[in-house]
Amino acid sequence: MRWRLADRTLDLARPLGAGIVNVTVDSMFEGARSGTPEQAVADGLALAEAGFGMLDIGAVAAKAGPSVPPEREAAALIPAVEGLRGRSGGSFVGSGTAKEPRDRKGAVAAQSRGPFVGQDMTKEPRDVPVSADTFSPEVARRALAAGAVVVNDISGGSEEMFGLVAETGAGYVLMHIEGPPRVDRPWREYEDVVDHLRAWFEGRVELARDLGVAEEQIAIDPGLDFDLSPEQDLEILRRLGELRALGLPLYVSLSRKDFIGGVLAGSWDERLPAAEREWGTVAAVTLAVREGADILRIHDRSSLQAMHVAAEICRGGNSGADGTKTAYMDRFSSRQPIESARGEG
Repeated sequence: MRWRLADRTLDLARPLGAGIVNVTVDSMFEGARSGTPEQAVADGLALAEAGFGMLDIGAVAAKAGPSVPPEREAAALIPAVEGLRGRSGGSFVGSGTAKEPRDRKGAVAAQSRGPFVGQDMTKEPRDVPVSADTFSPEVARRALAAGAVVVNDISGGSEEMFGLVAETGAGYVLMHIEGPPRVDRPWREYEDVVDHLRAWFEGRVELARDLGVAEEQIAIDPGLDFDLSPEQDLEILRRLGELRALGLPLYVSLSRKDFIGGVLAGSWDERLPAAEREWGTVAAVTLAVREGADILRIHDRSSLQAMHVAAEICRGGNSGADGTKTAYMDRFSSRQPIESARGEG
């Protein structure tokens, strides 16, 4: 599976972890509220160092609320995009960030902890692609000009947004939703929720293609927690393979979401808060990888570890599009034996 972005094409033989950077003060998980562009740059650099393969930066919380003027959104988002695109390909240690990265209770690796599993420290520092999490075409255009290479759009797409994506060649995340973002709506009943999603995506992708967007630019996101009940969210996760059969990269955003809190509490009304959903997220990420997720939008390093290990178990030995082996363990085959690598302890 490949995904074409504005400046590169990603080989998704293995899943990719998209680290969440919120330039907000009101996002649902307090541990991921960077608040200012300066703090967002520090937090994003720490996520990249920890091994995340993409940074998804947003400046408007997805929860219900009044509309946010594009100028206000851009004032927070664009400096963060510029800061991260200017520095995410360089050395993180001693990079002179004005702020120290915040501790997300495992989300961000301290610089002294060394490489994270999945990072090849023999290579030059990676150029981590940046995604702009916005449903405003005006803000998306400015973010792409600032260096973002993906638009993550929770609105379900519009003709204006599709036209922008076609014009710029950016990668595009098309998320299922049944109305405008930031509006609470009653859950809908479907005879078969996965069949509904398949038909919905087929229709939206056809419109995007008619407006000039190449299929290779599009990844699809089922929109867990958006207009979907917890039962529907779980059914979708069980049947992700049916969505992946559409032939497009599968982008799954499930980190610390409400349905996980509901499952853990055994009650939707008494669901656990986002701060207490880390390990439920780890379980969901692991099973999403097994069912075919290509990109996981996640907060925590624990989820990133789960993603890598699950990929090694479920997809070990797979080759990339160029025939190169992609298994992480292959890197160690020519190094010291396992026995000597363990040390004495």
